[in-house]
Amino acid sequence: MDNQRPKFYLTTAIDYPNSRPHIGTAFEKIGADVQARYRRMEGYDVHFVMGNDENTIKVARRAAELGMDVKAYCDDMARQFREVWDALDISYDEFVQTSEPRHHRCATAFAQKVYENGYLYKGVYEGWYCEGCEAFKTESDIKEGGGLCPNHKTPPVRRTEPTWFFAQSRFQERLLKLYEDRPDFIQPESRRNEMLSYVQGGLQDVSITRIGQSWGIRLPFDPEFTIWVWFDALLTYLTGIGYATDDARFERWWPADIHFIGKDITRFHCALWPAMLLAAGLEPPRMVFSHGFVYNKGGKISKSLGNVVEPMDVISKFNSEAFRYYFLRECPFPGDGDFTWERFTDLYNADLANNLGNLYSRVVTLILRNFSGELADTRHLEPGEIYKDVDVEETTRKVQDHIESCQYNQALQTVWAQILDPANQYAEKTQPWSLVKTDKEAAKRVLFDLVECLRVAAILLKPFLPRTSETIYRSFNFAQSYEDVRCEDVYVYPRPVADLKLTAKLDASGKVPPLFPRIA
Repeated sequence: MDNQRPKFYLTTAIDYPNSRPHIGTAFEKIGADVQARYRRMEGYDVHFVMGNDENTIKVARRAAELGMDVKAYCDDMARQFREVWDALDISYDEFVQTSEPRHHRCATAFAQKVYENGYLYKGVYEGWYCEGCEAFKTESDIKEGGGLCPNHKTPPVRRTEPTWFFAQSRFQERLLKLYEDRPDFIQPESRRNEMLSYVQGGLQDVSITRIGQSWGIRLPFDPEFTIWVWFDALLTYLTGIGYATDDARFERWWPADIHFIGKDITRFHCALWPAMLLAAGLEPPRMVFSHGFVYNKGGKISKSLGNVVEPMDVISKFNSEAFRYYFLRECPFPGDGDFTWERFTDLYNADLANNLGNLYSRVVTLILRNFSGELADTRHLEPGEIYKDVDVEETTRKVQDHIESCQYNQALQTVWAQILDPANQYAEKTQPWSLVKTDKEAAKRVLFDLVECLRVAAILLKPFLPRTSETIYRSFNFAQSYEDVRCEDVYVYPRPVADLKLTAKLDASGKVPPLFPRIA
C-alpha cells in the first residue's frame, strides 16, 4: 500500500461455488482485470478484490450431495476457482471466502451497527421465494415471468417465516438524490434508467434473515437467525479491505471506485447495497458498472441446457491470451456478447495469428537473419512512418478513454485499426524481405519503423494481453523498462541509449516462437 499514489479500489461480484466458473463468469473477471492493470500501469495504487459466495443453501446442498463437509467443499471450490483465475492471468490482490472468520467478523459487526442505528426490526414475512436466486420475488416479478422466476424460469415457493427486516424503504429519497447528484454512479446509462424507474416505483423493506439454517453467519443480537446470503455477500467488498479488523486499512481504501457486476444483480448493488452502507454510516461506492451477458450461439449459458463452456476448455486448446482477446474484442462489455467456436477460430486467425503474430515474427526474423539481431546506427533515429501517417497521441488518448469507460472492444478495435493494420499495410507496401536484398539501409529503416509499431502496440495492449505485450516489448532493448512503461510513453518517445537490438528468446532451433500459431 502506497499512500503517496492515488488509490483505486475495484471488485467483482462474488460467485456461487456450486459449480466451476463458465465463460460468462470469466467475462466479468477479465473486464475488471483490464481496469486493474491499466490503473496500475498509470501509477495508481490498486486493490482488486474477488471472492466466493459460500453461505448459501445451494452450496450446502451441493456439499451434501457429494458427502462432504460444507467448509471443506467451499475451500476446495475456492482452490478450483483460483486455478481458473490464475490461468487467465487475473491480477487480483485478495480473494475473500464468505466462510472465512474475517468475513464473519465483518458481517456481524456491520449487522450490529445497522441494528444500533435503528434500521433493523423484527416481523413476519410472507412472499414468493426463488431458491435459485435465494431471494423473495415481488408479485410483479412473478407476473413478468409468467408465474416463474424471471431469472431461473422455475416456480417460486410461498414462504412465511419470522424474520428481521432491513428498512430499505426509508432510503428511497436518499437513493434518488444519489442518482441525481452522481449521474455516473450507475453505468451504463441504460442500467441507470432501469434503477431510476425501479426506485421511483417505491422500495419495500427487505427480509435479511433466515431461520432454521445451520450453515451461515448468525445474527449477533438474535442468534436464532442466520443472515440472508445477499446481506452477507455484499459485505465482502468491506471484508477485503479490513472492515472490523483493520480500521486504518479500511479508511485508506473505502469507498470502492468500481464494483463490476452482472446486469441481473443490478438492483442488489444499486439500491440495497448503497442503502445498507448509508444505514451503517458509510459512503456508497463511486460507481457500479453492470456488464452484459455472454451467450453460447445466441442461447443463455446453463448447466441444465448442457451448453456450458468452461474457460479451461478454451485455455487448454489455445492459451489465456486468445481467451482474453476474444471476449474483450468480440463482446461489448456494457452489452451482451456471443461465443461460438467458429467465430473464435476466425477472430483468432485474422487478428492474432495473421495480423499481430505475423507482424512480430516477420520483423524479428528479418532482423535476426539479415542484421545479426542488431540494427546498427539507429540510436539517433526518430520514429518515422507510424508518426507520419498516424497521430499516435490522439490514438493513445482514444484508447485510454475507451478503457476508462469500459468500452474494451472499442479500445482494441482502435489499436488494430490505427496501429497494427497500418503497420501490416506498410510492410506489404515496402516488402522489407525483398528490399533487404537490394537496399539494406532502406530495409533497416523500414524494420526500425515496424519495431516502433510493435513498441506502441505492446504498450497499448499491456492491460489486455499481458503475456503477449511483455513478450513483444522484451524482445527489443527499448530505453524504458517494461515495468515502468505508461500509455504516455507511446508518444513521449523515450530516447534510445543504444542501437536497436533484438533480445527475443529463440527456440532450440534458433527460430522465433510464434505468438499465435495459426488454427488450421
